[in-house]
Amino acid sequence: EARGIIKEGAKMVQAVATADVPKFTIIIGASHGAGNYAMCGRAYAPRFLFLWPNARTSVMGAQQAAQVLLTVKQQQRTRDKAALSEDEQRKITDSIRTQYEREGSPYFSTARLWDDGIIDPVETRKILGLCLDVALTTPIHSSHFPVFRM
Repeated sequence: EARGIIKEGAKMVQAVATADVPKFTIIIGASHGAGNYAMCGRAYAPRFLFLWPNARTSVMGAQQAAQVLLTVKQQQRTRDKAALSEDEQRKITDSIRTQYEREGSPYFSTARLWDDGIIDPVETRKILGLCLDVALTTPIHSSHFPVFRM
C-alpha cells in the first residue's frame, strides 16, 4: 500500500469501466473483491464471462469472510457485555466458511445464469475465438469518456 497500489488499482478499474470495447472475462482461479472489478468481473457486464471448473468468486475469500464476520459478532457481544465461547466462535466461522465455499463455486453462479458457463480449460482458446467472431458482428460504439492519465 505504501507504493500506491490502491491508486494504481483505481486507474485499472477506471480503464476497464470506460473502455468501449467488447470485454471477455474468463475466471481461472480466485476472483474476490476489488480484484474482481479490476479484471472486468460480473459487475462490468462483459460481453462474455466464463469460469474454469476450479474458479472461485465472491466478495472475499471464505476464511477472510469468516474472520471479519466473527469479529463483528464479537464486538456486538462485547457491547452487550457478553462473550462468545470457543464453541460458538467455531460454529460461526464454520457456518460462514461453508456458505462462502458453496456460493463461491462456479456451479453455484452458473446455475443462476450469472455467467455464460463453465468451460474446460483445454477449450479456452477455441471459445475465445468464437467470442471474437460474435463480437465482430456487433457495431463498436465510440467512447464518450475523457482521456485519463495512467
